[in-house]
Amino acid sequence: MAIELSDELIELERAAWAEQQENRLTVETAARVQAAITAHAEATGQGRYAIERELKRVVRHPEPDAD
Repeated sequence: MAIELSDELIELERAAWAEQQENRLTVETAARVQAAITAHAEATGQGRYAIERELKRVVRHPEPDAD
């Protein structure tokens, strides 16, 4: 089963990843991402850990653009 991610989740993770890379990730940002992941899992019936793993893969290791 493919993991479905919302644009909101991806944007939240991108913001958290940017903060983390700048060594300024806040508890509030991290908590916001985790709450969104949990809510998405409950709404879609997907596993929270699978969503988080796929979200991090998409944001931190994006596929190169095929030109």
